[in-house]
Amino acid sequence: MASMTTGNTSRADANRRRILDVALAELLRDPDASMDQIARAAGVVRRTVYGHFPSREALVGTLVDGAVEAVAAAHEAGRAGTDTGDAAQALAGSTLAIWEVADRYRILVALAQRSVTMQGIRERLAPVRAACEELLARGLKEGVFTSPLPAPALAYVHEQLVFAVMEAVNDGLLTAEEAGRSAAVTVLTAAGVPASRATELVAKLSD
Repeated sequence: MASMTTGNTSRADANRRRILDVALAELLRDPDASMDQIARAAGVVRRTVYGHFPSREALVGTLVDGAVEAVAAAHEAGRAGTDTGDAAQALAGSTLAIWEVADRYRILVALAQRSVTMQGIRERLAPVRAACEELLARGLKEGVFTSPLPAPALAYVHEQLVFAVMEAVNDGLLTAEEAGRSAAVTVLTAAGVPASRATELVAKLSD
């Protein structure tokens, strides 16, 4: 009986993962994709999708949670991979790493604003913002960054800059290929790093 239960649980978990993967692909292709469309694309009946996610909003919320986890991991990896003691380099590296993940989810974030609300997204991003705040506080203390804003407020500004770049790409005002570098340079200059230094740092890390 235990082995049967384990097998059923494994299948259910596999179905859930497949539904999430397919839902992300479908929503990126068509932000208005219905639960029926997602079920058909996943090769399951509609009831199976609703068995895991009681509503489309719940499904989108779960996808947003996954996106936030990916952003948090990218932020940590980007910062760790470039943090040689230079706060500006660490900030550039983390922003570039975040964009690699965020670019995949930018349509989803726009979609989530309709159902999860920006407040809900902000709450999910609190750990990432806290890590960014810590880095900004260090840079401000060392004089690497200069801003009239304290680190907590500057972290919010940086978060909104990344969202704004996502929307610019979604609206066709900026290409996805140039967006990552543009976001990193913009975040650095918003922290008071001279534009020439910001551009040089981002180009070095992007090569």
